[in-house]
Order: sequence, then structure tokens, then C-alpha cells
Amino acid sequence: MGPSKSPTKAEKAWMDRVRALGCVACEKDGQPGTPAEIHHITDTGRRMGHLFTLPLCHWHHRDGGEDWPAVHPFRKRFEAKYGTQLELLAELKKRLGVFDEARYEA
Repeated sequence: MGPSKSPTKAEKAWMDRVRALGCVACEKDGQPGTPAEIHHITDTGRRMGHLFTLPLCHWHHRDGGEDWPAVHPFRKRFEAKYGTQLELLAELKKRLGVFDEARYEA
């Protein structure tokens, strides 16, 4: 992963907004509002950008184990349980009104 640019004002606002929601994986486990840190989604090992981020608690982000699959280093187990990172991002965008699939249906 190469060096990353500092977030713009809009990117920082997005990350602050999603972080405030709490961990998306804990919410799916029935424990909403768990404090979250920002996880950057990657594609072939490179960050996709500051707008491609998810709020994850430290357990689901980097410290998980058998009962708490963490995206680092257990991405496949994490995604098998919670959905792909891009699916989780799409759910967040719909929830926040950033993306409304009804507007795009034929």
C-alpha cells in the first residue's frame, strides 16, 4: 500500500459521519453503537480512497479471533459472515441517504 493523501474536507466529513454510526459488524451482531474506527477498503492491496471507508470496532477491524472475525487479517471469514466490504458500504450509503437505489431503477 502506497502513501495516502490527506483527506479533503468532504472526505473527512464522510469519515466522521460513518464513524459516529458505530461498528457495522457489531450492529449486524445485534450490538449497535459500538465505538468504531475507520477502515479503508482496498482493491489489490491499495486503498480505494477516503470515501471507501467503513466504521469498524477494533475487534472487527484488526483484533478479532474465532468469534469476532476481523477484516485484518481474516477478510474472507469477515466477508462470509457480514457481506463484502463494498456491500457494507452500499448499505451505509443507502442508510445515510447518499445512495438511493430506487432512483436508479428502470
